[in-house]
Amino acid sequence: MQVRVGLDQLSAAISALAAAASIADPAAAREVFLDFREALTHGEIRAAEKINGIWTTNVWVKQGILLGFRLGELTATGCDALSFVDKDTFPARRFTLADRVRMVPGGSAARTGAYVAPSVICMPPMYINVGAYVDEGTMVDSHALVGSCAQIGKRVHLSAAAQVGGVLEPVNASPVVIEDDVLVGGNCGIYEGTVVRARAVLGAGTILTRSTPLYDLVRGEVYRASEGKPLEVPEDAVVVPGSRAVTKGKAVEWNLSLYTPVIVKYRDDKTNRGIELEDWLR
Repeated sequence: MQVRVGLDQLSAAISALAAAASIADPAAAREVFLDFREALTHGEIRAAEKINGIWTTNVWVKQGILLGFRLGELTATGCDALSFVDKDTFPARRFTLADRVRMVPGGSAARTGAYVAPSVICMPPMYINVGAYVDEGTMVDSHALVGSCAQIGKRVHLSAAAQVGGVLEPVNASPVVIEDDVLVGGNCGIYEGTVVRARAVLGAGTILTRSTPLYDLVRGEVYRASEGKPLEVPEDAVVVPGSRAVTKGKAVEWNLSLYTPVIVKYRDDKTNRGIELEDWLR
C-alpha cells in the first residue's frame, strides 16, 4: 500500500480531534479531515489491513470517519425531481475516465471516502459506503451493498442483492473482510466482522454473523466467533445454507430446526469451472 507523506502526523491529528470534547477551531479541523478523506478515497489508508496474516483494525481511521460526521453540516443536493440531504463532508463520489471504474448508469452511488480500485465494475443499482475498500477486478452487482469500512479483495463477485455489512462502531471492532477471488452468491448477508478467506464460495442465501456457527462437513469442525475473534470462513470453502435440529423443550416435539451455514466441500476443478469469471467482461 502506498503511504502518503505525513501519515503519522495525520493519524495523531485525527486521534486528538476525536478525543476532544469540543473542537476549538472547526475550520482547521475540516482541513485535517479533508486531507484524511483524500487519503481514504485513494486507498492510501484503510480501516483494516492484513498484517502477518491477521486482519488488524486501524482505529484512528474509523475515528476519522466519525469525525467527518461530527464536523459535517446538512446540505441539499440534486434537483427538484430527485433531491438529497446529507452531511457535506461525505458527498457522493464523482468518477472520471482516469479512475477506470465502470459505473454503469442506473442509480448506483459510492460515497467520497470509499476506495474503488481501477477495473471495478458497479452494476445498477448498488451502493458503496464511506470507508469501504473495493480492490481491483471486483464486480458489485445490482442491489448489492458494501457497508462502511468493509474490506473487499481482488476479483470478488458480489452477486445481486448481496449485503456486506459495515462495522464503523465501535471503533475497535473489526469490519467485514472478504479476501481475494471470493464468490458471494445472490441474497447473501455477511455481517458483524466476519472474515471470508480467499477463494471461498458462498452459495445463494448464505448468512454469516457472529452468533451463527459454521459447520464443516469435510473436516468435521465447527467454527464460531469468540471474544475478540470474528467468525472465519476457511480458504476455498464452499458454503451453503443448512439447518440444525433444536433438541430442547417444545422444539423436539414440534420438530424445529435453526438455520446454519454449512461447508459441503472445498473448491475443486468442477467448482472452478462453475464460477469462472470471464476476463473480457472486465
